[in-house]
Amino acid sequence: MQDIIVLPENLHCITSDLANHYRILPKSVFENKLEFYIDISLNNENSKEELELFLGKDVVFEPISSSDIERSLSIYYRKERETSSNKSLNIDKGDFLENLLSEAKSLKCSDIHFEIYEKSSRIRFRIDGQLIERYKVERENYLELVNKIKIRAKLNITEKRLPQDGRITNDSFDIRVSILPTLFGEKIVMRLLGQDASNIDLTTLGFQKEELESYLEAAKRPNGIILISGPTGSGKTTTLYATLRLLNDSKRNIVTVEDPIEYTLKGINQVQLKEDIGLTFASALKSFLRQDPDVIMLGEIRDSETALMAIRASLTGHLVLSTIHTNSAIGTISRLIDMGVPSYLISETLNLSVAQRLVRKLCDDCKAKTNCNKQDFPSNFQFPYEIENYFKPVGCNKCFHTGYKGRTAIYEVLTIDNKISEEIKNNSLTKLSSINENYKSLSGKAFDILSRGETSLEEIYSILINL
Repeated sequence: MQDIIVLPENLHCITSDLANHYRILPKSVFENKLEFYIDISLNNENSKEELELFLGKDVVFEPISSSDIERSLSIYYRKERETSSNKSLNIDKGDFLENLLSEAKSLKCSDIHFEIYEKSSRIRFRIDGQLIERYKVERENYLELVNKIKIRAKLNITEKRLPQDGRITNDSFDIRVSILPTLFGEKIVMRLLGQDASNIDLTTLGFQKEELESYLEAAKRPNGIILISGPTGSGKTTTLYATLRLLNDSKRNIVTVEDPIEYTLKGINQVQLKEDIGLTFASALKSFLRQDPDVIMLGEIRDSETALMAIRASLTGHLVLSTIHTNSAIGTISRLIDMGVPSYLISETLNLSVAQRLVRKLCDDCKAKTNCNKQDFPSNFQFPYEIENYFKPVGCNKCFHTGYKGRTAIYEVLTIDNKISEEIKNNSLTKLSSINENYKSLSGKAFDILSRGETSLEEIYSILINL
């Protein structure tokens, strides 16, 4: 099998339609000539003449096997691109930015990165948590693209020394724009937001049966706090909105304050954080308490003032949902204590502490079984039980030769029952994991899905080594 490398700067010389129709891939691009790899079974003079007519340049073919063409087309010209646009993503055309956004949306991209270096610039997409380089852009065209984005985001195009933040409102989604001055120019990250949360279901996120029962029981209480922890991009907001969707009915007043608003959900009142004018999480929470809420969702607990306000809200009969940056469910309790929240208040108000991570799922069509070698695992990892083998990624047309297809969440759920509440009150946090017989750490949960063949060792290695 031949590995075909298509340079990012050559990708936009043909559309996805043309690549898949003629079963070709760009090899080299010259001023007056284009060289393509072509499926050996379709190499004919008619294709050459038609392409020369479409592209306005001389065309040269290099025949290769059908299997190599099929594999490379699935990598470089994903079929989803056909739904986004039938036009070439040519930076010289005025519709480049719109086509780029449409392509990113169709590929379920969460972020678009525009980066400039001394002699080149590139555009990368974050898909399933991984950054993938999609295009090279000439430096002159990159500067023009930056100005177009600034104009769309209502930012100052003359300011090139300071960071700027803005928003672009599209027909079907919102985009948060962050601009950062770097050594060779301005780097831009566009986050695609405004997804409809009406179809998010708690039962499909990755909770095990016992965990889901504990979570639902805590969510249905009329007051208290549910905290979800994890790093950026671990799916915390998705879990919160799946919870709000469950609680959302005509009998409840639900209010949220977020930065940014990543989902929209009909029937709830969403507030965008604006710290530059004094609208912080703490100040918004004070206003919420005068709005007769039943459920309050805070995008994040960042400081002691917000933490204490959340505790106060839960004590006065409200259900509070929020996120916090810690590595484990037990670490969340330690973090609250470090923020100055008295342990007796935590024990009275905390219903549930959850830690979560997102991991990519192996493609069922191509994953391969391999023998378990303990030397491949982190040296400090304690095996909860023995396994003979697990699966590794391979790559096929159905997963675009990544070896993975979709993602799932793993959860560490700590239910605050009477025994744990008493230990929190006594600051005996080291005993918490042993008191709850149903408690399992994130590393244990990661090992479980590895043993079930749902993911690979390389995907969960960082979870095993950190916990």
